[in-house]
Amino acid sequence: MSKKQKTIKSEISLSGVGLHTGNTVSMTFKPAPINHGFAFVRVDLEGKPTIEANADYVVNTQRGTNLEKKGVQIQTSEHVLAAAVGLDIDNLIIEIDASEPPIMDGSSKFFVEALEKAGIEEQDAEIEEYIVKEIISYKDEVSGSEIILMPSDEYQVTTMVDFGTKILGTQNATLDKMSDFKNEIADARTFSFLHEIEMLLENDLIKGGDLNNAIVYVDKELSDATMQKLKKAFKKDDISVKPNGILDNLNLHWANEAARHKLLDVIGDLALVGTRIRGKVIANKPGHLVNTMFAKKLAKLIKIEKRNNVPQYDLNQTPLMDIHQIMDILPHRPPFLLVDRILELSDKHVIGMKNVTMNESFFVGHFPGAPVMPGVLQVEAMAQCGGILVLSTVPDPENYLTYFMKMDKVKFKQKVLPGDTLIFKAELITPIRRGICHMQAYAYANGKLVAEAELMAQISKIK
Repeated sequence: MSKKQKTIKSEISLSGVGLHTGNTVSMTFKPAPINHGFAFVRVDLEGKPTIEANADYVVNTQRGTNLEKKGVQIQTSEHVLAAAVGLDIDNLIIEIDASEPPIMDGSSKFFVEALEKAGIEEQDAEIEEYIVKEIISYKDEVSGSEIILMPSDEYQVTTMVDFGTKILGTQNATLDKMSDFKNEIADARTFSFLHEIEMLLENDLIKGGDLNNAIVYVDKELSDATMQKLKKAFKKDDISVKPNGILDNLNLHWANEAARHKLLDVIGDLALVGTRIRGKVIANKPGHLVNTMFAKKLAKLIKIEKRNNVPQYDLNQTPLMDIHQIMDILPHRPPFLLVDRILELSDKHVIGMKNVTMNESFFVGHFPGAPVMPGVLQVEAMAQCGGILVLSTVPDPENYLTYFMKMDKVKFKQKVLPGDTLIFKAELITPIRRGICHMQAYAYANGKLVAEAELMAQISKIK
């Protein structure tokens, strides 16, 4: 059963302090259209630049996952993104008036509560899901951190953490179904070790921190000098170490809260893949670096697989439309009719075919000694398929013409030669509105992608 994409019903705002800047930050969640994904909008900057939640924009993972696009930054994106994924949301605009979201209590809890309050609703588009068919892994040889993704019926995550300290030891956490995220993972707070806190304090890098938004594991002797610094930084009269080795002022929600927070981080970082995952993630000693390196690798694999997803058809079967039926819809005629058959047609996609023969009129002049189908005609053929898709939405297609409005991201991968059978696939990027068709089109031959383009065309009634 196909699942629908989701966004929120209404916008909702919350504010808090940025962990590293110490400044008050306001953040507003807004509904987003289908196929939008997650994106941050910096409303404090001129032009309100948008930074999509995309693994390619990761620039730094030292203290959280930091994104940058055209010089505009978003720091510590992972807790907000984890909340969206954990609530099964696909499309979300996150407006923010600073470079980092508010830290709140160091978990995803407050973001989950806000998103639920805004309400979640289904949209009129199916979810695109990457179904894991074989094991994919990434290992950081320096740290020994490793992420493995294997086939599973749903998105599951297991984290295993080992920091080599007695105080924390080895911990594991597992999320078997995303619907348990709110109760099992969302409240898990970020944590630090005392030696890290000392370093951050010395470098003036933890202005928004207090003991309510990070669990501090005391992995070394707490000196008087450090104690005084902590009191000042956290505005406390007194600070002590609990018997379980954490600084006071916080009670652990779970004994394995650290492992659960690492699981939360994995979910947030893998949101940067940009596609839902159906598979089981096993993360051994995860951290933002290994998480985001894996996200980049996975995003690349998904892109390649999508591109090479050649439609398979028995060309001996009766087509959905033959050349005569195509001519009833399209105004084009030979030698400029470049589609022979339509094999599949829905309200969102079309698949067509062309046999490239030696008798094509363009071969007469296009390198007669070494004939190659002109790239521009490959694009035209893809567009004609798109024309059939858009003209199939009107009752009298013979009274319309189709015109190009825009071509984007046009790429030619392989030569198309006499004797090739071209398969065209065009899918709507956005729904058809006012006769405008915006689509992603691909052309394949010999089991390979030969051309691709983002096309926009408009139908217009013949006067």
